[in-house]
Amino acid sequence: MKLLMRFLRASASLKLTIFCLSAALVLVFAGTLAQVKMGLYLVQEAYFQSWIVWWTAPSGNFSIPAFPGGHLIGALLLINLIASLITRHIWSWKKLGIQLIHVGIIIMLAGGLATDLFSVHSFMRIKEGETKNYSEDSVRMELALIDHSDPEAEQVTAIAGERLADGGTIKHEALPFRIEIRGFYRNSGLQMISAQGGAAVPASTMGTGKRLAVKSLPRATRMDERDVMSAVIEIIPEGGQSLGTWLVSDSLAAAQEIEIAGSRWSVQMRPARYYNPYSLELLDFTHETYPGTQIPKNFSSKLNLVDAENNDSRQVLIYMNNPLRHQGATYYQSGFEPDNSGTVLQVVRNPGYQAPYIACVIVSLGLIYQFSIHLIGFARRRKTSTAP
Repeated sequence: MKLLMRFLRASASLKLTIFCLSAALVLVFAGTLAQVKMGLYLVQEAYFQSWIVWWTAPSGNFSIPAFPGGHLIGALLLINLIASLITRHIWSWKKLGIQLIHVGIIIMLAGGLATDLFSVHSFMRIKEGETKNYSEDSVRMELALIDHSDPEAEQVTAIAGERLADGGTIKHEALPFRIEIRGFYRNSGLQMISAQGGAAVPASTMGTGKRLAVKSLPRATRMDERDVMSAVIEIIPEGGQSLGTWLVSDSLAAAQEIEIAGSRWSVQMRPARYYNPYSLELLDFTHETYPGTQIPKNFSSKLNLVDAENNDSRQVLIYMNNPLRHQGATYYQSGFEPDNSGTVLQVVRNPGYQAPYIACVIVSLGLIYQFSIHLIGFARRRKTSTAP
């Protein structure tokens, strides 16, 4: 118990508060400058959505920790506030407002940290008449291996793109083969062999990669660009010989077919998918523009929601500032297909989305209470001093 109290008193130090706030200012300043070369998304990943900011040597051979990242600073500040609330002598009716302010800020910090760590943003593209039960990530990729041996249902095994970056061997109980990572490209460019000339080397020995050359590119930094992840994998059946190497890439739209032990498989690099226990069917998409222009005036999506588990079947209309909220996910009207044949919905899963609202209410109550206490005390003292 004594050890815990010592830890809490040390964590409640005002010096730690000043350090965290100062470090946050330095991090924001450094991250803002880094955006010139790295772009917004890479800076968010390296500075604000990390526990440690790493400095990499110009040679790229090693990295060392250089500064606390946004997650670490936020976590330390959260611990500092909780420890202050526990150890400081503010537990009285007169200081209830200060207690509420502390609690509100703690909820706001905890909600922000939860949002940064656990929120998921994805997109759902649906054409009129189409039904979907999944959305796709705009950044994260996955290697999808699909077993077509069952004509009634496809068996999909998805391997996170980040796992491919680690290299080595990948085994999964659902796969009758192992995968050897022979090459990984965080951002890449593909080009036909004929356009490369005689010096070009095919990316793989099998599939589409026999006609393509792949090269590594710097990470995308512009807002309208994103990385094109590619990998070269070797497929080796259990107890059998290698089936050769295959190129999988985000820029290859179609899946590649492989015959393994008499079964047909598909392999494809694609955006990570998030499946739902319900489905959405696009009944009608409306896109209105201002007369004489192509400027969007209003666009909306009329969908049929079918949730068999909860016996919920209804029609919903999604338009600007009128999202659909269902089972922890929020669907916003984000865009539309270029030919107006379908809609693009942004899907957000944020476990801490209510934290800012709750925090603001609690902080406001604390400020009102504390101000009222001081106002009443001031009025009493003034009345006493003016009494005859």
